Order: sequence, then C-alpha cells, then structure tokens
Amino acid sequence: MGLAGVTRESVAKAIEEHDDLGEESFLLRYGVEPARSSLLVHRGRRYEPHAIVAAAHRYAFGHPLPPDALTVERASVIRVLMELGFEVQWPQAATPTVSAPRLLISPSYGSAESRQHWKDTLDQTVPFAEEKYSRYLTEGQHRQLLTLHPEGHSRFWGATPGHDAKMAAVATGDVVLFTGKNHVRAVGEVGVIFRNREFADALWPPKEGGESWHTVYSLRQFETTELPYAALNALLGYKSNFAYPGQLVLSGEQAAAGINGLLITTRTALERAGAMALPGDVRMMQVEQQHTYTVTVEQSARQLLFNRAEAELVTAFCNTLTGVRANRFATAAGICDLYLDGSDGRELIEAKSRVERPHVRAALAQLLDYARYAPAPVDRLSALFPAPLASNAVGLLHHYGIDSIHRTAEGTFQRLPAPEPRRRFIRDLVGFGSH
Repeated sequence: MGLAGVTRESVAKAIEEHDDLGEESFLLRYGVEPARSSLLVHRGRRYEPHAIVAAAHRYAFGHPLPPDALTVERASVIRVLMELGFEVQWPQAATPTVSAPRLLISPSYGSAESRQHWKDTLDQTVPFAEEKYSRYLTEGQHRQLLTLHPEGHSRFWGATPGHDAKMAAVATGDVVLFTGKNHVRAVGEVGVIFRNREFADALWPPKEGGESWHTVYSLRQFETTELPYAALNALLGYKSNFAYPGQLVLSGEQAAAGINGLLITTRTALERAGAMALPGDVRMMQVEQQHTYTVTVEQSARQLLFNRAEAELVTAFCNTLTGVRANRFATAAGICDLYLDGSDGRELIEAKSRVERPHVRAALAQLLDYARYAPAPVDRLSALFPAPLASNAVGLLHHYGIDSIHRTAEGTFQRLPAPEPRRRFIRDLVGFGSH
C-alpha cells in the first residue's frame, strides 16, 4: 500500500526522532504497542519496527502511517526494512514471516463477469483521479494512488470477501499472474491495495445479489503473455495438469521459485535496490543558460517486468544443472538473471533472447555492472543465448573474460569458455563482488 516510498533516509530520521523522544513517547505518538515478535536493530539499539516505519512514512510522504493502515501493512514492514539494509531480529531465532514478494495467482478469464472486468479495468486504464471515481476514495487512498500513478490513471483488479484472509498480507511490489484458458494471460505488479466497497462497485458494478470485489489493488506494471500452465506448474512444483481453479497467494520459497523462474523484475524491487528513482523523486538541476534552477523528475530506464523468451531460456538452462544453487540478486544496477553457487564456484549469468551484436554488448555491460554488487566474489561471468554467436561476438565476450553459452538443441547447451588469463584479468580489474 503506502510503503513503496519509504527510504533508508526516512527510516534513519524516524530512528533519530525515537532517540529524541524516548521509546514510550515515540510509541504513544504513533499509536503502536511495544514490540513482541521482532526488533529493528541499529547501532546496537533496538526499536519497534512498525512504529519506526509509521514515522518513516511521515518523513517520506508528509504524514505518518495511521494505526489502522499499519495493521494492514504489518506483513510488509519487515520486508521493507530488510530490503533497505536494516537488521531485524526475532526472539529465539524465530523465522520471519515475510522475506520476499508474494505471488498471487488470480483466475481472471473464466466467467463472463471476469471477462467483462478484464475488459473494463485491465484492457484499459481507469482515470481514478476523475470525480466519477475519486469521490469514492478516502483522502489517504487517493494520495497513495497518485504517489504511484501520478498521471491519475491505472489498471485495477480486485477480490471478493471470500478471499479476505488470503489478501490481508498482500502489499506493494507483490506479483500477480492473471490466468485463464490454461494459460497465464498477463503478469502484473501490485501497486496500492486497499479495501473500499464503494470504489470497487464503481469499477465493477455487482450483479443483483452478487458480491463486491471490495479488496482493490492497482497495477504498477502490467504485461500480457501466453504462458502455458505446464510451464508454471514445473516452477511451482505442481502436477503438470494442475489448472488453478481458485485464487492462490503464495509466499516464501514457492513464490520466489515462480518470480525468479519467470525472471520477473518489479519496479518496487528496483526502487528498493536503488536502481530506479522512487515515486515522486524530485531533484534540483541547474539550467546554466538562465542561471536559475528548475525542478525535474528523474526517471531511470525501464526494465521489462517479464520477458518470456529469456525466462524460458534460463529455465531450460537451469534444468541441465545439478548440485548448484540458482538465485538472483538485486543491485543498484538492476536485478541479475542468474547467480549460481556450486562446487565449480560462483557464476553470474545474463540471458538474452537474441544473438545480434547489440544484445551481446548489452549482456557484456550488464555483467560487468552487476558483478560489482555480487553477494560474494564471482569466479566466472557468462552470457546465455538461444543460438550460437558470430565468431566476432564470441571474441568480444572472451576479450573481457566472459564465457559464451548457447543452446544447441532442446535441453542441450554448449559453453565456449573465455581464456583463463582474460578471466583473471577482468576479475582483478573490476573486483567482482567487492563493491
């Protein structure tokens, strides 16, 4: 909901306020009970994490997160603090309940009603800032929507009361797979999520005696696709003929398997990693000709939410690996495609869906950029392609100590290793994993 704009700086200011006021006065100011399940640890001191984030919200947005909204947001508070680089501790080494984005699987193209809703609020955006819709929004909901969607319109989806328990923990940055007709039909990223029956009924007027889709969420990103259920089932560990008859909200390793396996990259993850400007991030820039200052909004280059061709290539390659841990990591440069850790060392891989030279050069640049931020020093850099490269393209990669890997047949890949002296040279030059 309203945590996408909370930054490390705003959390630091909240901690300063806590230290100035003292714990009792601070908790009273923000209407939060003393910590029971988790503690934020900063410079040897312990803090109630939800109160800190409520206060950080004030520094980020100009107003604190109210207690009722904080109740809804509690599931994502810990994740935000950890993604911002803060330490959170749990008594008796308890495992945190939230450590990664959730994955929603939403049947959305089965009934005539769902298909109409798709047409109304997914095929097109909704101008929520217009009085026709805005009159049903609370001040806080309207402000949060404008923060993530400053243009005043967005795509929306929702859930009926029967899904309240599942939807209670859903937060900004979670991923939605919209399903129907034995395929994932679209991929979305949750923006603002709230419960508002009047607004929901304005978007999707219920039939007489029908249920309201009263839990509403906007989509920060939305891309259509045609991904067979069998491909998703393989990632999530379901039987190949599983048909997703009802809404699912997955978390933990299962959600990560789907999100990482599909190479889904959300704006929220990029913002929290420092790779994209936060919503409303305004910078002062000098206009030298006029010797004055003007305000502009900086926008980082867009990264695809979902690239099916690259995801399929990475999945096929991972299926050939044994005894290797495959993961991804977020950096200030973006989110890598594949980070392997096994008996042969650590390897960073960038996948491309095409073999032309611009794609080879893009893979080269991304590998050198991401490698600086690797969680541990990287032993090998590799670029993954769907077909063999031209010899001069292989030479370009090898010059920078990067292996070339390409698919030779279904389920088969060939590696063209870079000369070991070039590997050592680029490792020494760039210092992989030492940023």
